[in-house]
Amino acid sequence: MRLPDLRTPSGRRAGAALLAVLAAVAVVAWYGWTTTSGQVVPTVTGYQVESDALTRVGYDLARPEGTAVTCRVSALDGSKGRVGVVSDDVPATGPAVVHRVVEVRTSARAVTGVVESCTRVAPRG
Repeated sequence: MRLPDLRTPSGRRAGAALLAVLAAVAVVAWYGWTTTSGQVVPTVTGYQVESDALTRVGYDLARPEGTAVTCRVSALDGSKGRVGVVSDDVPATGPAVVHRVVEVRTSARAVTGVVESCTRVAPRG
């Protein structure tokens, strides 16, 4: 592939278009990196409906190292109604990615388990 000849008008237009595309790619990459770096991201790895009264939910939590997090874990019924919820406090100690298994007591039989939200805990002091 030859680069455009910048001495001609069509070459200058092609060169400007190429620079605009490269600048757009750089801006999108920068935006993606700045909006996702340092975020708290839970990923459900599985769930087990043990009985009408208990569901276990497993999840991986990616967070900045040294950050304490509280996650809200729920069990849902077939109508997507919440039949159980528990707050899981993840301490700041440990690696940046941790695996958790949480027991959710339920008022009726659940069909799935989800992590509804995870928020950083403000440092004390």
